[in-house]
Amino acid sequence: MSSVEELRAPGPRGTPPLLARLVDDAALFPPGEAPMADAVRHHLDSRSENWAGMIGLFLCPASRLPELITELIKAKPAKPVGLSLVIDTGLGGVPKAVSIVESRSELLALRMVEMPAPSDVDDVWLERVSEFVPEDVIRVVEPRRPGTTNGTISHEEWLASVRRVADHGSWPKLRCGGMTSDAFPGVNEVADFLAVSSSAGVPFKATAGLHNAIRHVDENTGFQHHGFLNLLVATARTLSGGDARAALASEDPEALAEEAGSLNEAAAHAVRGVFASYGSCSLTEPVEDLKGLGLL
Repeated sequence: MSSVEELRAPGPRGTPPLLARLVDDAALFPPGEAPMADAVRHHLDSRSENWAGMIGLFLCPASRLPELITELIKAKPAKPVGLSLVIDTGLGGVPKAVSIVESRSELLALRMVEMPAPSDVDDVWLERVSEFVPEDVIRVVEPRRPGTTNGTISHEEWLASVRRVADHGSWPKLRCGGMTSDAFPGVNEVADFLAVSSSAGVPFKATAGLHNAIRHVDENTGFQHHGFLNLLVATARTLSGGDARAALASEDPEALAEEAGSLNEAAAHAVRGVFASYGSCSLTEPVEDLKGLGLL
């Protein structure tokens, strides 16, 4: 079974199709930045929880692979950990990192490779990505967004890059937040990204800022965070010709939960065929939110 087929397979019994393997474990990344030992232990423990069907891949920077392998040797997992390798060593470092993972197949199963794109996402660079990443592994590329590169990229150029990434068979990545205010895209930006992605023929992955189900303002930073349930409902509306912007902007948990819960199985699979997963530094916060909303 290929990485794509595995991630799209039905979730464990009792997991709603809309939520199966939705949350990738980004415990190592900001703002959580868990120690490797803690992140590995919690990920392995979570695989036995009754909500384990929601858990996707474990995200690890390429630069920290030796540390991850050391902790997994100690932990002795019953089965290999599904891995998304986040390239922080440059495109040239991909072959070595992939080789390291594949040499420890008893501990790790490489399912995805994620990397930021250069300012100019050209065909030559994307072809090199395809050459360096094994065919059966999902490629995720994050085009740089306006506002995060000193204004050098326009909104239209960003969307063109998203389309170019998808045309090459890679999944585009949408960064929904970060440590600064300009890392948070506006509702219109996300809606336009969804419009492009829904017709691109490949799913997208989201990351950062989506710790909770519903759109809200963080009390500590004052940043307006998108909600992952907002994003699921907005994706459904994009596919059905509805108002995605209103779904992204909504702060009504009951209305969003009702709409998400009303999606039939075919509609849920269609949504997840576009919005594949997102990375969260917490696995428990999304679960708690969904239980509170009656969706899990």
